[in-house]
Amino acid sequence: MVIIAGGGIGGLTAALALARCGFRVTVLEQAQRLEEAGAGIQLSPNATRTLIELGLDDVLRRQAVVPSALRIMNVLTGREIVRMPLGKVAEDRYGAPFWLLHRADLLDGLAGAASRQLGITIKVGRQVQDYVIHPNGITVSALTATGIADERGFAVLAADGLWSSLRSQLGDPVPPRFTGRSAWRGSVAARDVRAEFREPAVHLWIGAHAHLVHYPVKAGQLINIVVVTADRGTIAADRSRPMAQADLLACLHDDDWAMPARTIVRLPEAWQKWPLYDRRPLTQWSHGPAGLLGDAAHPMLPYLAQGAAMAIEDGAVVADCFARQPEDPVRALQAYCAARRGRTHKLQLLSARNGARYHFSGPRAWLRNAAMRAIGGEGLLKHYDWIYRWRPPVPPSS
Repeated sequence: MVIIAGGGIGGLTAALALARCGFRVTVLEQAQRLEEAGAGIQLSPNATRTLIELGLDDVLRRQAVVPSALRIMNVLTGREIVRMPLGKVAEDRYGAPFWLLHRADLLDGLAGAASRQLGITIKVGRQVQDYVIHPNGITVSALTATGIADERGFAVLAADGLWSSLRSQLGDPVPPRFTGRSAWRGSVAARDVRAEFREPAVHLWIGAHAHLVHYPVKAGQLINIVVVTADRGTIAADRSRPMAQADLLACLHDDDWAMPARTIVRLPEAWQKWPLYDRRPLTQWSHGPAGLLGDAAHPMLPYLAQGAAMAIEDGAVVADCFARQPEDPVRALQAYCAARRGRTHKLQLLSARNGARYHFSGPRAWLRNAAMRAIGGEGLLKHYDWIYRWRPPVPPSS
């Protein structure tokens, strides 16, 4: 049995992939029920391809929005800088769709599939504390409402996020580092947004002090809105906090925002503020039969919208590695780390670099915008080929 610490997107994807390779899986989730915080999520073809192969096409497509384009806007002037085609262009190019989803819909789809899949057991209210390796496998200890409960298996995957309780045991005691920026998340009914911004597209407004992203979810009924601002406060953990519209507006510079962008951020009355943290890349994600997955291994800043996609990819790859070496979890996890480390490290670095580019000002911003116009939308899409063309491994039995 494989034990997975964490019942989020990465943990449930791994559970489904492992079960389909014939492994029994127990998922331990610290919350009392499986639920996803936040609102919208962008799933590029490298992620949707894996989810479709796991049988989630029908259930997710009903709630997904297929964006026609990524519109990159100048938040100062309100003008479009470049429009990168998505929709049918991207699906034809990569063989899988680009989806915009509410996070709760994605998690509900994964949890429903896992609950129906033979070989998967989900236990909520289990906060993983520790593990012990012994000759016959591994014992994982979890805190419950009534005390400590142990689970026995032959391997454990820590998919418990940025603040993973197991990561320090695998050799990294350095805590996450606050980046000095926070993401403010809100939503509004699509009917309340002007028609231009109800269209199925991702709108990215870039500016000197903050940037704005918005797109439709819930089959187009809801507009997900995210604003990333500088944040000089001292924040102890990556927990969201409810905030009022006035709190967000106090962080923005009205003179730097065109009227359409100002109008959008004034629509939601309530916001959730998430501080943005990162961690240094690791050279090794496993120790014996214990390994890391998703944000526990390689947390991504949100500037490439690849955090969830990388966790989904991890789930497919780790299952394939276990299937190829079912009697040797140590070597299977080593192979998994070797297969994933380079790609995720590169994306961690590029995401951070993108965050800096979004907030250029003065001549650097002018040069950035001119370069994007010169490249054009089709050329910009080509830059993502190496990300979007990724495919999950072919199972050894195929």
